[in-house]
Amino acid sequence: MNIRFGYPYPAGALSNLARHSFLMQGVPCASMEGLLQSLKTSDVNTQIELCTKTGHVARRAGAGIPWYDTQTLWWRGVEYSRTGDEYQTLLDEAYESLYTQSDSAKEALLTTKDVKLVHTVGKTKLCETILTRQEFCSRLMRIRRDLQVADLIS
Repeated sequence: MNIRFGYPYPAGALSNLARHSFLMQGVPCASMEGLLQSLKTSDVNTQIELCTKTGHVARRAGAGIPWYDTQTLWWRGVEYSRTGDEYQTLLDEAYESLYTQSDSAKEALLTTKDVKLVHTVGKTKLCETILTRQEFCSRLMRIRRDLQVADLIS
């Protein structure tokens, strides 16, 4: 299943641009895209503002923030190397927060059953994007598996 904003359910609902509210370390987020775009700036107040955005508005709001040259991202005053393990841990926490706190996101993900998830519009090189296709889809499939196991146990 190709995940893309505007595609029929559940593919469109799995897009980072989709509106799904959750908290990331106490910061209210309206979409994963808002949170991801916020990682490009070191200014905490700007991060909080970006986290309130969804869809293409969120994407455009972060598009002009330079981070490529330093390959550095930030969350709540902490600096992260784009290629570092700590950044991957932060992404894990963000996606786990989304899919455990938002019933609409969780339902969309579980609706996909065991279908392979792909994202053909995403980039593949770490240095060109804050989230590669592989980082995105592998997280969703791992979280889906974990949610399926949790549902079986309960």
